[in-house]
Amino acid sequence: MSKMSIEMVRHALNGLTMGTRWSALFFAEPGVDTNAVHGALQAAVDEVDAQMSTWRPDSDLMRLNAEPVGEWVAMPDRLRTVLHLGLEIGRASGGAFDIAMGDAVTAWGFGPEAAAPDGIRAAMAAPRRPAHDVLETCGDQVRKSAPIALDLNGIAKGYGVDRLAETLRDHGIAGGLVGIDGEMRALGLRPDGEAWTIAVEAPNPERRAPHSILALQDAAVATSGDYRHWVEVQGRRLSHTMDPKLGAPLLAPPASVTVLARTCAEADAWATALMVLGADAGAALARRCGLDALFLLRDGDRSRRAVGVGGFFSDESASLASAEWR
Repeated sequence: MSKMSIEMVRHALNGLTMGTRWSALFFAEPGVDTNAVHGALQAAVDEVDAQMSTWRPDSDLMRLNAEPVGEWVAMPDRLRTVLHLGLEIGRASGGAFDIAMGDAVTAWGFGPEAAAPDGIRAAMAAPRRPAHDVLETCGDQVRKSAPIALDLNGIAKGYGVDRLAETLRDHGIAGGLVGIDGEMRALGLRPDGEAWTIAVEAPNPERRAPHSILALQDAAVATSGDYRHWVEVQGRRLSHTMDPKLGAPLLAPPASVTVLARTCAEADAWATALMVLGADAGAALARRCGLDALFLLRDGDRSRRAVGVGGFFSDESASLASAEWR
């Protein structure tokens, strides 16, 4: 009997971007030009980096940071899309997600320069207005009404993942899993009809291990945590996530927050916002906004507990709430 279906071929591609690596796992019909797909995927993330990097002085974002206050300047479409989304989530989160934290990020040593005590003092003393109160957009033009230093590190990687997903679709690939540095987006299903599986990492700085496994179809997931990037001040580790009210790292954040969303840019930004708000206020906002979020919290030095919010995590909440690991 003749075969009625074409055997799909598995492909795993990857490359460098934003100081880390991107990855794409997908299945396609035989004969797909993987060199062309790889080139298109690399070009997609290169474009995001060229527009939104704070590590590249010639990026469009850094050009916007250098523009005088009050001047309307033209910005490329993708950067404006991310700026608009960042401002939208900034408003919705009450300023917990704020893309105007570039001075604090740089001062504390999480940008291209080492931590600077004078910069830290200046960042903490500076009067702060959230980006959604300062940045205006009109057509392809953007304007600052007050001095701010924009930083998109809490959303740009997620947007880069979305661009990887869009690029696969542009090449006729309907099923795949793409990611950058742990931010992931699933397209469709695997050829066997099963969902794509993604691990939520346990927040352990000493080793990488899964806390739980998610099964995703046409959805994105992002995690913000305090256990991978930090500075040590007077013997205390401080997370790379900034408190917009203080101009300094969060003092007592959740160990991590994982958010499930339609796009990875949304998941990325909301994970940061909920980290800033903490478990109680963050969970309350997640419920009001209809978000699916998983908070991993520390209880003492060695034990952990988890709290799930939203339909995707609600079935697990009772068991997760008492889960502990070492």
